[in-house]
Amino acid sequence: MVIGSAPAAGSVGEVRTRYLDLPDPVRLDCGRELSPVRVAYETYGALSPRRDNVILVCHALSGDAHAAGVSAVRPEASTRDGFGAEDRDGTAGAGLGWWDGMIGPGKAFDTDRYFVVSTNLLGGCRGTTGPSSVDPATGRPYGPDFPVLTVADMVRTQRAFLDVLGIDRLAAVAGGSLGGMQALEWAILYPDQVDSIVVIASTHALHPQGVAWNAIARESIMRDPAWQGGRYHDTGRSPDAGMGVARMVGHVTYLSAPALGEKFGRRLQFADDLRYTLTEPEFEVENYLRHQADSFVRRFDANTYLTMSRALTYFDLARQYGGGALTQALTDVSARTLLIAFSSDWLYPPAASEDLYAALRSLGKPAELHVIDAPYGHDCFLLEERRQTPIVRRFLAA
Repeated sequence: MVIGSAPAAGSVGEVRTRYLDLPDPVRLDCGRELSPVRVAYETYGALSPRRDNVILVCHALSGDAHAAGVSAVRPEASTRDGFGAEDRDGTAGAGLGWWDGMIGPGKAFDTDRYFVVSTNLLGGCRGTTGPSSVDPATGRPYGPDFPVLTVADMVRTQRAFLDVLGIDRLAAVAGGSLGGMQALEWAILYPDQVDSIVVIASTHALHPQGVAWNAIARESIMRDPAWQGGRYHDTGRSPDAGMGVARMVGHVTYLSAPALGEKFGRRLQFADDLRYTLTEPEFEVENYLRHQADSFVRRFDANTYLTMSRALTYFDLARQYGGGALTQALTDVSARTLLIAFSSDWLYPPAASEDLYAALRSLGKPAELHVIDAPYGHDCFLLEERRQTPIVRRFLAA
């Protein structure tokens, strides 16, 4: 399998995640306030004297603040876990940022020109306040008492974080999947503070099939006896089995049938013939999914998975802002919009980007849409960096 890689360009080098405590509580759509809130973040490039060259890069469900460069602290498991990541990165990939091929000197988000900021989302488990953080009211992890979040809550937290940095306006907000949802929220919530948005492999609302698969993943966690109603911290048990199944389910939704067929086919993993076992993997694809599950549970918190999954299923621009009409929801958007979709992505299909494009153009908004023919499913936004790069560079330079 040959997977697109980034063009030859520079690296931002070694980076270290930093942390910032917000001075004020964050008001949430569920009616609660959350305080204190800590935000984990990284920055790449130099902030211009006029503070007008900032790009906010937003991660997907399982990402974190480490978007580019090599982490100064080598993680136990990499967030660069898209399909074929090990084939692409080798053993060096564990310390690389999850979008390293897109961020850096000469890359899509060119750090010779832009000051790129990446934060771990509110509700995360990689340094930003989330369900595994200590609840000041009890001195124990929040667990299931952590508030239920929306994508808008995550974006308002990013806005509060940037206020502390003294950044009033963004040259762009960019992201794939859940990251693209955040970019759209930014354009609606803060129309006068965003020049452009880059929305990749995303949607205005997750299709019912996506909602269903996310429900199955959450159920697998909550039905694991070790979940213990979400209060598994400090018990010596955690819902690794349920989390593993959730990751397997999620990972399959990120792929496509042709990609799975090309990489694995029906090849056996450990023997030349069937071993007649119910409990052990027989096929390469089974073993691959187990490996993905084992890697994921080492770095991710189950309650954070539930929180993030629920937030992305709640996301629905037409319902939230348009009384059921997508065009109405986008009325006040002033940012130039770049939409990139992938032909084989059935979880966030091109039709969703086409809906957004049609609605924006009907309103006379500046927008462009590119559908890239690629076979790897939803994971294309992490894999097809080489083909996305010239599109993004041209758009940002316009």
